[in-house]
Amino acid sequence: MTEDRPRTFLFLQGPHGPFLDRLARMLRRAGARVWRVGFNGGDRAFWFDAASYIPWRGAPEDWPTACAGLIADRGVTDLVVYGDTRPVHAAAIAAARAAGATVHVFEEGYLRPHWVTYERGGANGHSRLTALTLAEMEAALAGTDAEPPDAPARWGDMRQHVFYGALYHLCVILGARAYPRFRPHRALTVGQEFRLYARRLLLMPAHHLGRALATRRIARGGFPYHLALLQLEHDASFRAHGPFASMTDFLAAVVEGFAEGAPSHHHLVFKAHPLEDGRVDLARQIRRLAGAAGLADRVHFLRGGKLAALLRDAVSVVTVNSTAGQQALWRGLPLKVFGQAVYAKPQFVSQQPLPAFFASPDRPDRRAYRTFRRYLLETSQLPGGFYAAAARRALLRQVVDRMLAPRDPYDTLAAATAAPRQQLRLVRRPPPATVELSTGFARIAQNDGQSP
Repeated sequence: MTEDRPRTFLFLQGPHGPFLDRLARMLRRAGARVWRVGFNGGDRAFWFDAASYIPWRGAPEDWPTACAGLIADRGVTDLVVYGDTRPVHAAAIAAARAAGATVHVFEEGYLRPHWVTYERGGANGHSRLTALTLAEMEAALAGTDAEPPDAPARWGDMRQHVFYGALYHLCVILGARAYPRFRPHRALTVGQEFRLYARRLLLMPAHHLGRALATRRIARGGFPYHLALLQLEHDASFRAHGPFASMTDFLAAVVEGFAEGAPSHHHLVFKAHPLEDGRVDLARQIRRLAGAAGLADRVHFLRGGKLAALLRDAVSVVTVNSTAGQQALWRGLPLKVFGQAVYAKPQFVSQQPLPAFFASPDRPDRRAYRTFRRYLLETSQLPGGFYAAAARRALLRQVVDRMLAPRDPYDTLAAATAAPRQQLRLVRRPPPATVELSTGFARIAQNDGQSP
């Protein structure tokens, strides 16, 4: 890229809602050109600049070649994706690397809630963090003295997340005729996804009541308990960077290890992901496995809810590779991880077999973990969020400069040029109004671009 050549960003799929559109506006103000490829009506509904929208209506097997051509024809210097494992993104990343373009990857925050992950090249199991040692992180932090903030106890903008998810899938359904070859990257159909989101919105009050009662029983039970943090079975980290084919396999492994190793007076608590939508009947599976192991009265299930109170009294924590595992490490709790995770460092994640872990878990090196957490906050973690308006504003204040910087966040810190961190202050607001999307609905089936 020459000095007089503007940066040209190609956006693919992003988090549900208007975040990518807002990000594109700021990049244009900074002098960059921005294009967006949309694969369905949901992508189109949340993109409000018709001139920069490119609908892709081709067959999935034609996308890698078409994407490479698009990158060349439009002079793309930067590719922007949300997650790096869905097929259209993996193919685009390969094409971008071949063309020498920079790959910007967004993800939900490694430190949740109230942070977003921004990296270059890859995230989660593909992140540079997996290869970095604590010694390298300590060396990079030598010139900084900022104290990391406390781990928040709330999930963040979950209501807005669910709202935008339901609205996105509704837009995909309404725009199906305009994108007849679209195939979702998950196993369920778009209609099934929409029904699950809508069902979750409707059942939120009932789930809240059931969760409160179950939490109360555990809090008043007076027994030591181990906490198993569940993930979404369709989550990219669980599927691409974990050893289990299904969540049921993970449940079975945990129950078996607990039955073999845990003291007889200890209990096991499974906590569902806050966005669990019921596509897997976790409660039924857990009851079946616990009954078969003779543990029916010692195994409990919580449908989401706040994590901080549960962690306060837990003996240990088990997960595949949930980012929530870092809240356990922040509190000095023993943690067992099965899959690849950016925080799965031997200094603070147990290497014991599961029965031995439940019998007498090794504790983490809290000083080492605090170094790791400081490193995340100085590099890949940006305060803010994708879904709530206040969180988006906080994120946009910093992320554009990060994307336009010549170095990625890790090299920037190593070169001792990292900008001072900002603390995030979020204002709780109600779910966004649908009027924000009124212009998007009118464009769902509109052919206002040409396929690459």
